[in-house]
Amino acid sequence: MLWSPETIIPKSSEKTYRSARKPSARLPLPSVRDSPSVDLTVVIPAYNETERLPSMFETTLTHLESSRSSRSYEVLIVDDGSRDGTADLALKLGTKYPQSEVRVVVLEKNVGKGGAVRHGMLHGRGRRLLMVDADGASRFEDLELLWADMDKISPNGEAAVAVGSRAHLVKTDAVVKVCPCSLLASSELRLHTPQRSFIRNVLMYGLHTILRIVGVGHIRDTQCGFKLFSRRAAQNIFPYQHLATWIFDVELLLLAKAQDMPTAEVPIEWHEVSGSKLHVFADSLQMLRDLLILRANLILGRWKVPATSGAAAVK
Repeated sequence: MLWSPETIIPKSSEKTYRSARKPSARLPLPSVRDSPSVDLTVVIPAYNETERLPSMFETTLTHLESSRSSRSYEVLIVDDGSRDGTADLALKLGTKYPQSEVRVVVLEKNVGKGGAVRHGMLHGRGRRLLMVDADGASRFEDLELLWADMDKISPNGEAAVAVGSRAHLVKTDAVVKVCPCSLLASSELRLHTPQRSFIRNVLMYGLHTILRIVGVGHIRDTQCGFKLFSRRAAQNIFPYQHLATWIFDVELLLLAKAQDMPTAEVPIEWHEVSGSKLHVFADSLQMLRDLLILRANLILGRWKVPATSGAAAVK
């Protein structure tokens, strides 16, 4: 189909990782199809994030270390073709936490946030896998909120998703400054953001309408970059993901819905962080296009989803 993204085929170097413990060695990545060997994998997509990564990394590792006695973990940073030394910085930051397992994968060229998340999820070792943005906008401690809801909907490792949501932040200072294309799924959030231009409002309402048509209107905030997947969910979602651009979150949620996976939307804290790489007009148009491509490929049967939900537990 016209404009449909090409299948992302990883290069040989992208099937390896470097560890903060042995930064000079390139080791083979495992597969999400393997049996899990840690409780949690934290996947951090990063593109030119030398400015914002240190603060986020410290917050993340501090919290993970505080719960080490009850939860083993790994941090998998996917450098999405950065040109500013993001990967080397990540390895350096990892050495500050010698007991941690920090792994860095470098993609040879920039494929988009969705492609970087997909790559990390396909190679995580965790019983549960968390995607989180490198900017630190989400409060990492809210992982515990997602974890608790995951315990409820997936007590034995069944396929399930817990979605961090900012929809409860309507009318607060936390959202009035935010780029509107990061809050596509909540009409309330858009309506109360001041001084919308006519074109921007048209784009936002168009995107929101298509989200409902596509089938994810049940999630108020599809775009929050803080989502927790059971291992079974990751196995049954990410191999079937096609979109690598900003709107990939919608495809993930649609794949979960198509397989009847329980999905919990969990209110979390969030604050704006400068340095966003989103461009309102251009990225909104791209999102519109990609949503239409997504819908068309699903209707035509070109993009498939598993026939069953794969609800069996992962031990």
